[in-house]
Amino acid sequence: MSNWDLMMPGMGLTAIGLAGVAISYAGWAHTFIDGMHALTGLTMFIGLIFLAAGILDGGISTSNRAKATVLVVISIALGFGMYAFTMNTIESTNILAGLLIAIAFPAIVIAYVAAKMPTRVKPIGTIITLAGVTGIVTFVAFGFVSPDTYIIAEETIDEEIEVEPTGPIYPITILVNSAVQGNPDYDPDVAYVPKGNVVEWTNEDSFAHTVTSSVDTGETFDSGLMSEGETYQLDTSVLEIGEYEYFCIVHPWMVSKLIIEEPKEPVTVIMPEGGGIQKEGQVYYDPQVLQIEIGTTVLWKNEDSAMHTVTSGNSQEGPNGLFDSDLIAAGESFEFTFTTQGIEDYYCIVHPWMIGSVEVG
Repeated sequence: MSNWDLMMPGMGLTAIGLAGVAISYAGWAHTFIDGMHALTGLTMFIGLIFLAAGILDGGISTSNRAKATVLVVISIALGFGMYAFTMNTIESTNILAGLLIAIAFPAIVIAYVAAKMPTRVKPIGTIITLAGVTGIVTFVAFGFVSPDTYIIAEETIDEEIEVEPTGPIYPITILVNSAVQGNPDYDPDVAYVPKGNVVEWTNEDSFAHTVTSSVDTGETFDSGLMSEGETYQLDTSVLEIGEYEYFCIVHPWMVSKLIIEEPKEPVTVIMPEGGGIQKEGQVYYDPQVLQIEIGTTVLWKNEDSAMHTVTSGNSQEGPNGLFDSDLIAAGESFEFTFTTQGIEDYYCIVHPWMIGSVEVG
């Protein structure tokens, strides 16, 4: 009779393993895919060992209880297996299935022969082993000596050219100590971004983080692991108007929102002719004091013949690092989107008497 002391843990471990493999390959477990693959695969194989030992303990059982157990295990395997095949997005799924079949089929044959015809185990096992070795050697040999190209059609590879995103930068910071649950994480926590802007996340924490869309676990956007100092850019021109929640895969309590709004026309500040010469009554930035709403993009246009900069900070303390246009030649411009409330002073590094400020309400 079957050994139920072995079969019960075997069934449990096998079911857990099959469920884990299905979940991983169906794309649901992006938060721990690599670990889930290894863990569930190992768990499933351990479960199969226990299950096989339990079923074959004392010979193959023909009781109704044993038959029902086999049917349950087969149903679980087929159910999860079919769902994983139809819903997965992993290209290596067929390879995994082939390896499982290649391992399971000979094992089943040898186990059956051992139970029914023990005297034939050795020759049949030898035949299966030789067949497997022949297949492996043939597979490896074809890797070194492939058939002529007239037998196999040449594969055409379409190279994808990556295009750098363009548009005003909307900065978001991953804050220091954000890995600690309860601490502030993404700043701003809710970002209102006009469609067409480029959102740029910068990780200032010592821990690695991700920026991953929540509703589809990274299908819409996913930064991958970002180490300290690394950045990730998202071109919002490819997104629909609406709300996008995102989180960190490594620290799932880090959750924020990205709200894509209708694009707004930037507010223009002119650098008029004559700004390079300090004199009474000269307008350097027009308007010198600008009041805007949060999320507004400001465009500075140089209409002077001299080069200028738009640099956050002041001439006494120097730049504060929020934005810096570098040198803007005549006729060129610089854009920046303001994402936090407050008053931000700026000046021209080349002509420090040129000052202005932006009041973000």
